Amino acid sequence: MDLDALLHHYFGTTAVETLDDEAIEAGVDRAVIAFGTERDSGRRFALWALLHALGRAPDPQTAFKVPRERQAAELYARAAAHVGRSPEDD
Repeated sequence: MDLDALLHHYFGTTAVETLDDEAIEAGVDRAVIAFGTERDSGRRFALWALLHALGRAPDPQTAFKVPRERQAAELYARAAAHVGRSPEDD
């Protein structure tokens, strides 16, 4: 899934930073519901990654029953935690 398409669908814009807290919360709520009801694994992972970026993703252990999907989410979360960090941060 395309990030811009996800942002536009759930938040009505690709410029989330321009939204107020209420609009962000409403978009996050819509994405959380969609994640909970989505059955396609690729779309589900894309929604989880979006929620992770917004600080609202469920723990991979509870979010993904399929081990391969759970491992992918764990690896993604670890990699995302290192983005923007310098070697001195370790």
